[in-house]
Amino acid sequence: MTAPHFIDPARFLSEQLEQASPDLMRQMLTTFINALMSAEAEAVCGAEYGQISADRVNSRNGYRHRDFDTRTGTLDVAIPKLRTGTYFPDWLLERRRRAEAALTSVVATCYLLGVSTRRMEKLVESLGITRLSKSQVSIMAKDLDEQVEQFRTRPLDAGPYTFVAADALVLKVREGGRVANVHALLATGVNKDGHREILGLQVTSAEDGAGWLGFFRDLTARGLTGVKLVTSDAHAGLVAAIGATLPGATWQRCRTHYAANLMSATPKSSWPSVKTLLHLRL
Repeated sequence: MTAPHFIDPARFLSEQLEQASPDLMRQMLTTFINALMSAEAEAVCGAEYGQISADRVNSRNGYRHRDFDTRTGTLDVAIPKLRTGTYFPDWLLERRRRAEAALTSVVATCYLLGVSTRRMEKLVESLGITRLSKSQVSIMAKDLDEQVEQFRTRPLDAGPYTFVAADALVLKVREGGRVANVHALLATGVNKDGHREILGLQVTSAEDGAGWLGFFRDLTARGLTGVKLVTSDAHAGLVAAIGATLPGATWQRCRTHYAANLMSATPKSSWPSVKTLLHLRL
């Protein structure tokens, strides 16, 4: 499926993560917020934690915990304490809504396209923080990258996943100085507790049978079992991959995709009557 031009991939994935994997979002946000505050406190001190330096003007002295309310739940953030004076992350606790939106967006983007120092620098700048060194930003990017990789390769042990939905988004990315299209393959499922869960996401150069086959083989290798029904669009490669990797599952065409395909082949003047007939049929 080709995504409409107005879809923001980071926002779309952020919403998916918030709804399907709130624990993941809380964990990533907590880790990244704590890392960002720690790096800023080191910049205030003039040296990294535990480092002996002639440039040091202060030193760390433990943490004080504070609750930070977000749409994914309450986070327990650890604010660094200094031996002389105080450190307060006004960018986080005084501008809550702006900070949460920026942090959530970067976590989703990192999950989708990978973590880079440049991406971290843009986030830091958007929050008004200018005292961090490139090495500190690089360390934060590495820590978040490790979390993302752990989640993307985790065992799928909350099955059986009775219902699974699969779809793809076409995204524009910059590669080697040029803009190219890539396809983000996404699968969500309902686990044994009845909760929706993001099962996997892979970025491929093309949405073809080989890409979908490799994607579903990865899911089954990580433990995707017990699937009774898979819902997706009618992409031939996707349907074939489902049949090859989930032989006991039934496939059903997504109603939303079916309706969109039908409207694209129908004159606009006929949309009201066609929609009425479609709803009666479905």
